[in-house]
Amino acid sequence: MFLKRTFSLPLLQKLAKSDPLKTRILFPTVVATTLICASLSYGQEGGVPAAPAAVIDATLYTRYSTDIAHTTVNWNVCGSLPGSSGCYGSGTLGPFGRVGALMEGEPKTDRIANTVTRAIYVLDIASGPNQNEVVLYVYTKVDTITTDSDTVTVTLSQTISLPLVGGLSASVHPSMAANKQFLFIGTDQSQQAVVLDKRTFSVTQLGGFSPPIKVFGIFADQYGYATLSFGSFRGLGSKAFIVAGPDGSAVEDGDETQFMLDTVMGLLLRP
Repeated sequence: MFLKRTFSLPLLQKLAKSDPLKTRILFPTVVATTLICASLSYGQEGGVPAAPAAVIDATLYTRYSTDIAHTTVNWNVCGSLPGSSGCYGSGTLGPFGRVGALMEGEPKTDRIANTVTRAIYVLDIASGPNQNEVVLYVYTKVDTITTDSDTVTVTLSQTISLPLVGGLSASVHPSMAANKQFLFIGTDQSQQAVVLDKRTFSVTQLGGFSPPIKVFGIFADQYGYATLSFGSFRGLGSKAFIVAGPDGSAVEDGDETQFMLDTVMGLLLRP
């Protein structure tokens, strides 16, 4: 069982189409106090920060694949360790209605237990009796590592129904991006995207433009910002965007299609 809290943010109104591009920056009021600390010990040298310890699973990787219908996900952990090399574990997730997106979470390392724990997020966009519901499955993957072995377990930890519209058709396109604390998820059948807290699994909705515009895509950068783009990328029709900050809240909204780039994946600009 899990606690899911669904609520909506105030709707973001569509800006006038007379200007080629208008944006609205949403700055919270912050009162800052600057504290200046001085060392009272003459000649005392500051400590040299310790070098970060090596990541214990840095030489391991996980490969994923799906069946033709995208109803199951296969995983394999391979790589090398000081005393061995090869593949150390494999398994299958599912079945699902239709997997629309996959993502791993941030790894957490326990150096006493020699484990690395991370989430695997599987977005099913064809769930339910009519295969048009959207459900997020959260799996917990644990690698227990020694000098010559990696024991891998993957278990289902959360199942979260999202207020989005999906479908079995190949014309249904989902989007999913993340920062360290939040997942940003949408489909091009929905007029709002959702922001899901990775810790509490509470859900907030972003969108609600007038006239209604469906989600086109969601893009994130390496600093924790995400751009939620609405409307078609090319051609005529209403378009809009929202930028969400690292804390998951909207910091900017405006006209026209916008996107972000990261440092890992090239952006495919589909029609």
